[in-house]
Amino acid sequence: MPLPAIQYTVHAADLDGHRYEVALRIANPNPVGQVLRMPAWIPGSYLIRDFSKHIETITAFSVTDTAETELQLERIDNDTWKLPAVSADTVIEVRTTVYAFDTSVRTAYLDSERGFFNPSSLCLAVEGQTHLPTALAIAPVGTWSVQTTLSRVKTDAAGFGFYLAPNYDALLDHPVALGHFQTVDWKSRGTAHSMVIQGCLQEVDRQRLATDLAAICESIVDLFEPKTKQAPFQRYLFLVNAVLSGYGGLEHADSTALLCNRDHLPQHGLPLNEDGYREFLGLCSHEYVHAWLVKRIQPKAFQPYDLQVRNHTRLLWLFEGFTSYYDDLQLLRSKRITLQSYLDLVAKNWNMVLRGPGRHKQSVADSSFDAWTKYYQADEHTPNAVVSYYAKGALIALGLDLLIRVQTRQRKSLDKVMQLLWAAHGKTQEGLVEDGFDRIVLAAIGPDFKKPWLQFKARYIEGTHDLPLVQWLTAQGIVVTDKKMSLLEHMKLQWAMRYSDQNGWVKVTHVLDGGIAQRAGLAPGDLIASINGQRITPSRLDAVFAQLQMGMTARLRFYRQDCEHESQFVLEPSSPVMQYQLSAQ
Repeated sequence: MPLPAIQYTVHAADLDGHRYEVALRIANPNPVGQVLRMPAWIPGSYLIRDFSKHIETITAFSVTDTAETELQLERIDNDTWKLPAVSADTVIEVRTTVYAFDTSVRTAYLDSERGFFNPSSLCLAVEGQTHLPTALAIAPVGTWSVQTTLSRVKTDAAGFGFYLAPNYDALLDHPVALGHFQTVDWKSRGTAHSMVIQGCLQEVDRQRLATDLAAICESIVDLFEPKTKQAPFQRYLFLVNAVLSGYGGLEHADSTALLCNRDHLPQHGLPLNEDGYREFLGLCSHEYVHAWLVKRIQPKAFQPYDLQVRNHTRLLWLFEGFTSYYDDLQLLRSKRITLQSYLDLVAKNWNMVLRGPGRHKQSVADSSFDAWTKYYQADEHTPNAVVSYYAKGALIALGLDLLIRVQTRQRKSLDKVMQLLWAAHGKTQEGLVEDGFDRIVLAAIGPDFKKPWLQFKARYIEGTHDLPLVQWLTAQGIVVTDKKMSLLEHMKLQWAMRYSDQNGWVKVTHVLDGGIAQRAGLAPGDLIASINGQRITPSRLDAVFAQLQMGMTARLRFYRQDCEHESQFVLEPSSPVMQYQLSAQ
């Protein structure tokens, strides 16, 4: 078949220098001056990242069978270039060199061991032609192979060669990994799934991974499609980069890119961190849920994505928060964790939210809208001003699920809402308007739920109230008790301070509103020298805290900007920070 008019060729040209060379061939450029744009952000990660900053060189040529002539590119702004006017039959090739040394799942990476890229980090958009079919050619690299879910057109056994996407946006939805892989294959509800892993020092336990992942994926397919039990894709691929220390994931329509600690994966001959493995399975579950919720069920504000500017929605509490609720719930439903383990995870998230003063200042709807500037650009003040639409969004999903069960006398649950949301907005690809979830909830649960839902929305989504989870969990037979804490744990909670180790000093990183640390005059960036005459180091802080008691006078010495400060104060309890533990009856 003839290749499309838009063709990208990616060559991992400089492994040691971490550079890709990318050639963009445009068969039918705009004759009055073709405009090219580099995306400024990638869907699923709500921050302007300015991918164009990694372009080292860019040149353009008119190309014939016998010669090429360099063209002058005009720089319009940081992300935009314009070609000169050309005759209608001119073929143009734009060549870029792109630096790639970011191990995250969002951009591109290249060294002598592996390669990875999201096309949004390498491929310029051809303005006015992004709706056209697009080819991606990947040049061979030694003994490496290629892993991606792009549609193959003409490739060799290792996967190098030509791939096809129906348009530019679809191209961006397919990350590509290069190198050597350990592969795990399985089927869930008849659909082929694979996990390809780089970075493990030993052979992974393929059988355990396949068994656990198959069960999790099946439970998620069944959540959205309880009748047909059919996934919305022909194949699904988990691209895993295992590193010394790292965590993250980015969703795509039929794949996901994951970053994890290699010790969290089951490997033959090595001890397994079981808590870390559960965390890894939760990450897989989270990104897999996104194949329905975000990649197919989308906010109307994201249709289509405009990758040059911020795309605002007040619904990330739904798209990320509900995903965060179901990721662990599906581990329980797939029998990968016990009920008590699941309740421990719920309590951990609940307690984390309760420790954040920002939850009483910002609603999850506002947090969603402000994700670009507040959540994704966190600083030392973030815990005091911002609530996580992930963490509290998961509690909102839990609370709504519990409320629905109580109101319907266990006849319905949040699952019913998600299934209708999938039918109305996932299968149809019709974007969800900002107040569109109201209609879905009431259609799924019934008109009698209107008043409870609107009150719920006003208080916990648009408002900043804490959810009455004690009442709702107890109604479902879950025992809620105050978390048992030692005197040391209680003292540290009262200080309300986060810190790091800086060359043997305790460096304050966050001071939460209302805590002892704030009343003592500490601020982010301070280095604590002593408390009551005892030198403080990261290894001795707990021992010194254990000697403190409420009502006693404390003397604190610390350094700010290399200047010594001293404060003396009475240790008094701050407002109680409720912390809970959960158990089944």
